[in-house]
Amino acid sequence: MAIMSWLAEQRIEEAMRKGEFRNLPGHGKPLELEDLSGVPEELRMSFKIMKNAGLLPEELQLRAECATLENLLAACHDSGAERRTLSRRLTEKKLRLEELLRQRGLDGSAAFAQYGEQIRMRLDKE
Repeated sequence: MAIMSWLAEQRIEEAMRKGEFRNLPGHGKPLELEDLSGVPEELRMSFKIMKNAGLLPEELQLRAECATLENLLAACHDSGAERRTLSRRLTEKKLRLEELLRQRGLDGSAAFAQYGEQIRMRLDKE
């Protein structure tokens, strides 16, 4: 394998001398590195493939939908049917998220407990 590394280095150095790396897109800009440290190593590749395909794990999709519904509720001036519909949909999404996290064994984490408490507080206010 050392010969392959050496050969690759030689080709890179030759391309640099020829100027083939000049004016590439993103030249002079910082790299956009993804932080996958919170994802177990055996799942990182599948998460990366899903992300590149534009797919989200269900729990992230549910959290995004909850955030959207919360924003719609905050902006809703109707105190009638529309507000009740939005509130019911938000509650359903939050309950589904809680159930999903419990099924995946994530409900025992401190972050989940804090998140759950925030949800309960918000629901109690409504």
